[in-house]
Amino acid sequence: MEVVFGAAEKLPVEVCDAFEKKFGVRPSEAYGATELSPLVSANVPPSRHVPGRPADSREGTVGQPILGCRARITDRDGVDELPVGAEGLLWIGGPNVMQGYLDRPDLTAKVVRDGWYCTGDIARLDAEGFITITGRQSRFSKIGGEMVPHLNVEEAVNAELGAADGELLAVVTAVPDRAKGERLIVFHLPMSHEPREIVRRLGQRGLPNLWVPAADGFAEIAELPMLGSGKLDLRRLQELARERFAEDSPS
Repeated sequence: MEVVFGAAEKLPVEVCDAFEKKFGVRPSEAYGATELSPLVSANVPPSRHVPGRPADSREGTVGQPILGCRARITDRDGVDELPVGAEGLLWIGGPNVMQGYLDRPDLTAKVVRDGWYCTGDIARLDAEGFITITGRQSRFSKIGGEMVPHLNVEEAVNAELGAADGELLAVVTAVPDRAKGERLIVFHLPMSHEPREIVRRLGQRGLPNLWVPAADGFAEIAELPMLGSGKLDLRRLQELARERFAEDSPS
């Protein structure tokens, strides 16, 4: 075994360290999607780096686009291209972009535009073309006119619950809200703290008020919905939120 790539979810440093210690090969982070055949970008392992060439690996990123692939960042509506370093919606172009979903031109039209595929991921590109994934478009809520990132709220909640690095004790989603557009919902494993205490601590952490879920938006769950790939099952999570919380929830 000489080269190992990790994708699907963010590759924690401690996982890389443990893998390298056991197998003698350090995994490199890559990025892709089924609709993109499937590899898009990768960090080149040190063993494959060509001396004299610029660095082609950068920790914390998913690498640079592979040969033939192009990446660009647009606003959340997918209209205006953003400058280097700006955070926005990631689009991929190239010969690896699928022709479309079988017998579903309606779905295809939503994600493929002029040969560019909308990944649905929020990311930024640096001057050397390295891609940093910062979240999923579906994991943002527009609350009171402001975009609230579920991942940031999730990280703060898990920190207050004492989760180890990479451990999930709580996950965040949202339901429609008549007053503010959307309302944050937190599903959590059994915990010793009352929701009101967690809410108080989140405020003390300096989270903006719109980022702090209401205490009545917390719900205990026996296990978090996960896919076979190890990813969070976002669709099931949203279904659970709709089942437990009415769409006309109070603010």
